[in-house]
Amino acid sequence: MARTPLLAGNWKMHGTRAEARTLAGALAKSVGQTTGREVLIAPPFTALDAAREAIAGTGILLAAQNVHGEDRGAFTGEVSAAMLAEAGCTHVIIGHSERRQYYGETDASVNARLRGALRASLIPIVCVGETLAEREGGQTSAVVSRQIDAVIAALGPAMVRTVVAYEPVWAIGTGRTASPEQAQEVHALLRSRLAAAGAAQVKLLYGGSVKAANAALLFGMPDVDGGLVGGASLDAKEFLAIASA
Repeated sequence: MARTPLLAGNWKMHGTRAEARTLAGALAKSVGQTTGREVLIAPPFTALDAAREAIAGTGILLAAQNVHGEDRGAFTGEVSAAMLAEAGCTHVIIGHSERRQYYGETDASVNARLRGALRASLIPIVCVGETLAEREGGQTSAVVSRQIDAVIAALGPAMVRTVVAYEPVWAIGTGRTASPEQAQEVHALLRSRLAAAGAAQVKLLYGGSVKAANAALLFGMPDVDGGLVGGASLDAKEFLAIASA
């Protein structure tokens, strides 16, 4: 089954409403005109509405960067999936390495957030990946397998409604990038685990210092279906070049 490529721009904690409107507007005029692939942006919560207005009428999709697992309740500072859907989001990033590293998110809390997103018909982009110490210790396969197996076990048949992003933690914001061959090796492992669960059609994105200069080689790998782009997604021209790779 053919998988439509997906390019996701994670803006992280960048962008006031005015800045989001400007960047999203520039993307609407450029990336919004691309065909043959899906493109989405994930602004901060406070800029979702401004970005949504700027991309209206284009093919660009809107995502959030995190979500709580419960539908409502006394969870100060959290946002539910239903709230995100109401704001116009179709996707949500879950389990990003920065959330795991800085805020203590675990496989269990990631799975709870995934289930919450699916209840609201959001498409989760669930992130997996190893640290530098784990890679140098030869643990990449074990770590990534544990993470994806936990998601598969939690979601069952609903796994087909997700997107998976492989993010080697050592390559995020460091300027270091997994080689196309390294990315393909892990993506092939993920594909095999997903196929065993009846979810071979799930899109697999690579995330980790993706740039226009390396995008074509990364996206040329057979199991790499697109990218989860960080810093480069804040530059409209660079993001367009990556989307065109």
